[in-house]
Amino acid sequence: MYQLLKPYNSNWVLLGAICLLMVAFLFGCDQEMGSQKTVTKDPGQDAKRPSGIATEDTHPKTSPESKSDSRETASSEKKVELDSCDGENKVTVSKDLTGQPLAHALLDQWKRDHPDRDWVAEEKRAHAFKPPADNSDLLKGDQGKGHAYGNYTQRDILTWTREAEKFVAEGSRIFHSAGELGSTVGVSCDMCHPHAANTHPETYPKFQTQLGRVVLLRDMIDWCVENPVRGKHLDPDGPKMRALEAYIMAQRKGVKMNYGKH
Repeated sequence: MYQLLKPYNSNWVLLGAICLLMVAFLFGCDQEMGSQKTVTKDPGQDAKRPSGIATEDTHPKTSPESKSDSRETASSEKKVELDSCDGENKVTVSKDLTGQPLAHALLDQWKRDHPDRDWVAEEKRAHAFKPPADNSDLLKGDQGKGHAYGNYTQRDILTWTREAEKFVAEGSRIFHSAGELGSTVGVSCDMCHPHAANTHPETYPKFQTQLGRVVLLRDMIDWCVENPVRGKHLDPDGPKMRALEAYIMAQRKGVKMNYGKH
């Protein structure tokens, strides 16, 4: 019996060995395919890459030609030279600049040319004085060629206002300063006339009893400088007299003129 079964036993051994080889082969293939499936690219891998590792530059590079073109475009912008707000200096601005942007550009340049520009604002804070009239209505209506205000702009209106206010501010500065008035006793005009009170510029010309004749406002100002203030005679057409007269008159804004009134 053993002899009869022996050939069959050897055949079963061979068959078992073949089956084991096939199982081993299939298992190895499955491992290889599994490893290939797990090796996938991490979308954030490039972002996490250390800075020392070179990566491909995806940003478009600007060619020298394009840089040159941009410089030529900027340099080709047309410029014009205008007078600054002070009438003394020049301002270079774009030819296309108009209206309020142009006014701001001119004012900015004026501020750079005049670092002490804030003295007017400081004078206004220290000694309040009335603002000049608003002339913006002159730009409304049918002003055209031939009209008295036909060629004026908002810039002109702004210049008139600032110059008038600056002139009055200078008068205020002198009015409140014994030193500017040349006083030998430390007296300034505001000590008797705070904020130019009781000066009545609207009543001139009139007969002034202190002088014994008809006088103008500046004549009375000079009398006060020489007497109560104990200063020196002021030139009637000099800058100090003109500024003092402007300040005193500005403080009486809105008061009806009534010359000769006592």
